[in-house]
Amino acid sequence: MSKSKDKISQKQVLIGIGALCVIVLGVFIGVYNFLKHNNVPITEDYYIYINHDAAYRDVVDSLKAHNCIVDSTFFNWLAHRKEYPKNIKPGRYKVVPNMSINTLLNNLRSGNQDPLKVVIGKFRSKDKMAQLLSRKLEFDSADFMSAINDEALLDTMGLTKETALALFIPNTYEVYWNVTPKDFLWRMYKEKESFWNKKNRRDKLEKMNLTEVEVMILASIVDEETNKNDEKPLVASVYLNRLRKGYLLQADPTVRFAVNDFSIRRVLRKHLRYDNPYNTYMYKGLPPGPICIPSIASIDAVLEDKQTKYMFFCAKEDFSGYHNFAEGHAEHVQNARKFQKALNERKIFK
Repeated sequence: MSKSKDKISQKQVLIGIGALCVIVLGVFIGVYNFLKHNNVPITEDYYIYINHDAAYRDVVDSLKAHNCIVDSTFFNWLAHRKEYPKNIKPGRYKVVPNMSINTLLNNLRSGNQDPLKVVIGKFRSKDKMAQLLSRKLEFDSADFMSAINDEALLDTMGLTKETALALFIPNTYEVYWNVTPKDFLWRMYKEKESFWNKKNRRDKLEKMNLTEVEVMILASIVDEETNKNDEKPLVASVYLNRLRKGYLLQADPTVRFAVNDFSIRRVLRKHLRYDNPYNTYMYKGLPPGPICIPSIASIDAVLEDKQTKYMFFCAKEDFSGYHNFAEGHAEHVQNARKFQKALNERKIFK
């Protein structure tokens, strides 16, 4: 009799344990499905930007304002379970349609942000670059200008305030929205180093007896002289020849930079007399720094060190964008007169 009762008792225990397992499994599945299917109700991608000083309420308000969460009660419950209010991480985070709230919170809590693309192009000044970057990234233009004019920082990179633009190689870069100005500059420094270590560029530098900065300065002038890549090595050869022979560069783009007027189509005598270290009609050698961020084609055109005897060039009178090159001054004067005549005929006087 006792044995029969023992068997019944054991059976009841097993049944109880089995029922409990089913209940626990059901709860687990229910919670899993609840978390998985409580999705973001938006219909297109959205990026939430979380500042360094953002509070948890700021994050919630931003998500609600853009319809990324409907049930804030559930969001708050899950966020506190994950201790997210104590772990706010700044950044730019991508929210996609049907993303689960659980995944969204995991991304926010772990700092799994989405990078953005920044294009470094032909900037002529640090101010213009600061304005563009401050529209794309978290830092403001004043913070960027403070960093790019930090003499101690620039010195560690082998640069000065005048040569700072030589730090940048034109390209599209992926960076995080909340990158600091100094970290951004160090990223550009690493990209610059990588650039100069490719295609034997450093070997070419040594053969030319020029520094990276000197090449960047000269390339910036070439870049302003012509947008014809096939002609850039010829233009570079003229300036290299003049440098090596101790001639004034007499580069019109440096005059436009000196007077800060890039709309000038006809450089006049009054411009040539403008006293500024960037005016290569008055000051011998290279100007103090780049007059723009040159294209890679212009940099490589200088490094090509094309051997010519040309000492002069002048824009062609057909306004094709190409130039007439000359070895001697007399020939150059003839070319210049043809271009000046064409300017007069088109009534271009400034």
